[in-house]
Amino acid sequence: MRSYRDLFRIPEFTPFFLAASVQTVAHTMAGLALGTLVYRATQSPLLSALSMFGSSFAQVLGAALLLSAADRLPPRAALAGLSLVFAAVTAVLALPGLPVGALLLVVLAKGLAEAVGGGVRWGLLNEVLTRDGYLLGRSAFNMMSGVMQITGFAAGGVLVALLSPRLALLLAAALYAAATAGLRLGLTRRPPRAAGRPSVTATRRANAALWSSPSRRHLYLALWVPNGLIVGCESLYVSYDPGAAGTLFACAASGMLAGDVAVGRLVPARLRHRLGTPLLLLLAAPYLAFALHPPLPLGAALAALASVGFGASLVQQEHLMARTPGDLAGHALGLHSAGMVTMQGVSAAVAGAVAQLTSPPTAMTALAAASLGVTAALWTAGRRPARRAEREAAVPDTGARGGRGTEARRAE
Repeated sequence: MRSYRDLFRIPEFTPFFLAASVQTVAHTMAGLALGTLVYRATQSPLLSALSMFGSSFAQVLGAALLLSAADRLPPRAALAGLSLVFAAVTAVLALPGLPVGALLLVVLAKGLAEAVGGGVRWGLLNEVLTRDGYLLGRSAFNMMSGVMQITGFAAGGVLVALLSPRLALLLAAALYAAATAGLRLGLTRRPPRAAGRPSVTATRRANAALWSSPSRRHLYLALWVPNGLIVGCESLYVSYDPGAAGTLFACAASGMLAGDVAVGRLVPARLRHRLGTPLLLLLAAPYLAFALHPPLPLGAALAALASVGFGASLVQQEHLMARTPGDLAGHALGLHSAGMVTMQGVSAAVAGAVAQLTSPPTAMTALAAASLGVTAALWTAGRRPARRAEREAAVPDTGARGGRGTEARRAE
């Protein structure tokens, strides 16, 4: 599969893609509206960040207990049912007089469903496309996510400024309902990818199998932690500049779009596998300048430049799929998705707490520095097995010692 055009020649890909696009607009619009609604009511950067990203906390619980459903439920029914649940939950969030505590509980409940939804969606994508087409397909979805986030934040910003956050939430609920119809009518009925019933035991067993590989552990940490910390920076846009948060979000989404196009389509495969660490460094470095509280045009440009680094996740996902058996594909991708957004929620909470004690620019700088430190530590840890393998390869495979070295390398 050579081009994005080839993807849309696959009958199921187009309705799947369009439904996900509508859901992304709904998600971003609802997030901005909810964050603004809470900030207006409380003037708290922490509560505002938690309202936007708090559903991420529940995803770690969903990944630990429910994720086996990602491969054990019929994909079309699961995706359509979850989209309908999101529509109902978003409508509830728009109810007048809902206390902030109750609102956060609803957000956490939504996160439980999202944990399963990520695994179902990306597992189905891996099934709809050939294995060599997954990276291109995921790149197309990431590009769509960037464009639709721009659309959602722009539309949400206009609705919040001119009308009200609650109206924006109701429109987001209607978009989720429309996506439900698209999924139900556009996707083919498929059997579950794995046999058996979803259960806590099956979830734990699959998680243990995936986590048992050192190379997969390293990839999961690289997928979760550095970019999660940067999403913590993004969670402070509302408190950093309440009047321009939509602009900052839209510029960050534009940068993410550019990074996904470059990594998914423009960079040759022989170079792509080396870009993981450089892109993670790019993801964090521009946020160090926010310590100086740059003016809006410069801040928006820095946010866009940094978000190009989100393209690192495509490189890491390609490595993850190469190391994962097919019957665990949905579970592996769901674990990646749940862990990623959980780390985003943790980072949003940390960012909000630090901003509450200091200031949003200080908190953004601190999280960016932490992201750079984690990336450097992961790169150093990843180099050790490579150097050990090089030393072992240099030992002649003669006699008993050589035979032992060969078996040791096979075991690794």
